[in-house]
Amino acid sequence: MALTCDFGIGKIVIISKLEEAMMNKWWIALIGMIFGMMAGERNSKPKAPDELLVKVDHLVYGTPDLDAGIERLANLLGVRATPGGQHPGRGTRNALIALGPACYLEIIGPDPQQPNPNSPRPFGIDTLSAPKLVAWAAKGKDLEQLVSEAGRRGVKLGEVLSGSRQRPDGVVLSWRYTDPHTSVAGGIVPFFIDWGKTPHPASSAVAGVSLIGLRAEHPDSGRVREMLGQLGLPLPLQPGPAPAILATVSCPRGRVELR
Repeated sequence: MALTCDFGIGKIVIISKLEEAMMNKWWIALIGMIFGMMAGERNSKPKAPDELLVKVDHLVYGTPDLDAGIERLANLLGVRATPGGQHPGRGTRNALIALGPACYLEIIGPDPQQPNPNSPRPFGIDTLSAPKLVAWAAKGKDLEQLVSEAGRRGVKLGEVLSGSRQRPDGVVLSWRYTDPHTSVAGGIVPFFIDWGKTPHPASSAVAGVSLIGLRAEHPDSGRVREMLGQLGLPLPLQPGPAPAILATVSCPRGRVELR
């Protein structure tokens, strides 16, 4: 309650402590509402895509037995991979799970319907005793120029090759890529791939899983981090006893980390 008093020098309005406290609370509430509206506006804006994840084409999950690898991931993620196809002459076949519109998880293992290849299967598949993430592929264009520039910066990528496989529906996919047999830093430095005009494999793979994080470990993390930097790849990297790729995905089972 406010009181008005005249002391001969003009009227003075006296505000009670109760009224002053009520006004302070009102101002605090108003300021809080304004900041809340500002925060809501910021949160409503679409977030910028992760600088690394937009460059990831696919993750390679190697397994000594493809069917067992598919089953393991089905139990972990709650999604069963779509059959991919054979890699003629390489002794492998694969299955796929989409991780986004242009990103996927490739499960790859020996193909019992093909004879043993003349050279070792890629990604060290012949030496695996259990499924694991063995490599990753980054999106690339003008691959010859990319390889040449990487070499000048001290990063030796594999030579540029062509590949192809036939999907179960008869569609033939073709691509160009840097040879993954040239493993750099135990697979922590990716190989690069360009699908050209071929439909991206993620478009025909089972959905339901999203890639939300990718990181790695390596005993010589400083040297490997420098190589990744030369390629413009901000992959989070920590020291570890052995090279390891760790991917965090969102799936029907919740948030799962694959390695």
